Amino acid sequence: MFMFGKNTVYWLAWVALTGGLVAFFLLRLFAENPEEDKTVFLPGHTSDGHYQIELACNACHTGPYADRDAMQQACEGCHGAALKEAKDDHPKSKFTDPRNADRIAVLDARYCVTCHVEHRPEITGAMGVTVPADVCYLCHADIAEDRPSHEGMAFDTCASAGCHNFHDNRALYEDFLVKHMDEAATDIEGRLLQANLRDIVEQLPDYPLDQHPLNPVDLAAQQWPAEVTVSEEITADWLASGHAASGVGCNGCHVATEDGEWLESPSHEVCASCHRGETDGFLAGRHGMRLDVEKIGQTLPAMQPASARLPMKSTAGAELSCQSCHGAHRYDTVAAPVEACLSCHDDEHSKAYEQSPHAALWLAEQQGEAEAGSGVSCASCHMPRFDRDYFWGTFTHNQVQHNQSANLRPNEKMIREVCLNCHGLPFTLDALADPQLIQNNFSTPPTVHVDSVDLARERAAPGT
Repeated sequence: MFMFGKNTVYWLAWVALTGGLVAFFLLRLFAENPEEDKTVFLPGHTSDGHYQIELACNACHTGPYADRDAMQQACEGCHGAALKEAKDDHPKSKFTDPRNADRIAVLDARYCVTCHVEHRPEITGAMGVTVPADVCYLCHADIAEDRPSHEGMAFDTCASAGCHNFHDNRALYEDFLVKHMDEAATDIEGRLLQANLRDIVEQLPDYPLDQHPLNPVDLAAQQWPAEVTVSEEITADWLASGHAASGVGCNGCHVATEDGEWLESPSHEVCASCHRGETDGFLAGRHGMRLDVEKIGQTLPAMQPASARLPMKSTAGAELSCQSCHGAHRYDTVAAPVEACLSCHDDEHSKAYEQSPHAALWLAEQQGEAEAGSGVSCASCHMPRFDRDYFWGTFTHNQVQHNQSANLRPNEKMIREVCLNCHGLPFTLDALADPQLIQNNFSTPPTVHVDSVDLARERAAPGT
């Protein structure tokens, strides 16, 4: 009769425990519900900008032994275009220059992960940056020799609101400050860009004008499968939509495949057949980045408001898609910029909007009491229209930027494409630097003053 020794029992218990743990992790690694099950593999929460895709490990970790160069390629794959557009002040080329070799020894800024370290929330700031507060001083300790105005400034104040950004200084460089330094706080005649698709659609190379020639279509011309139930509410919504007025019938969205199969719930890719620019922005932004399989390397469930880190209303919808904001058939471009936002967002800034001066202007415009472009919605600031040039500026499309990160953090990114439409630069810098003013949705004058414009004015004065 075989007798188990004490050590044998311990050994078998160890094998059983190890096997159980391996099975536990394997089951979750290959589970069908990655959002729920793969969280066990996270070594720590990611920054606010990446947490929507923190379960798509391959988006950043391109292989089991990916080194810093592979990680850098992944970073540039998502953020390279934005850095190029911003005319990055500290591009990789600056630090690969042999003349700056001594600086690499102090801060190797050739790699994004030098500053942007994920899964370390205890040392990561709100901007997703993990570098010390004196990082600018490492290279610019002698700045006061060239700029006497900086004499005595603390080493950790360089990146203060309205001063300097490591990557994007398009609204903060000295010549720009001087150009705009005498602007009034508010331009009463300021207006925001308005939709111009109908005016330029015949020139757009990426709009299927042959399929949707912008001629109104009626309900009698529509067809759908016999087993599909179409309610009066659905037909009323569609008849009131821009789609019906532009030649987009039921089949334009629900039959978007070559085999003519009826799609019960068309995806964002169907929207992209006419609205590619808007869809690309949506997939790059916080609402839709989970759906961009090409960039994140795997399929994740659509983002849900309940999963957000910002406060959201308990009544918010289940998933985020184009229809979440625009409606499934009405595609209302009036409700989307305010009502859709406030149906989910429940933070103090959002809740204060309806009592703000911006909201009063928006309401006046919608009631026909003010000119088009004079009102300011949530989307006016966080999803603004921008001029998308075609054929070297021959014409522009006033396209809505659906990527919130394009102007969200740092908030100085909002200056050029948003705030300066209606406000002067000195006022704008002060307003964006005032946390309490942001909290109450700009309902009062700023109580913070940024010295950047004053310093630029002093240097620009004759004899200085």
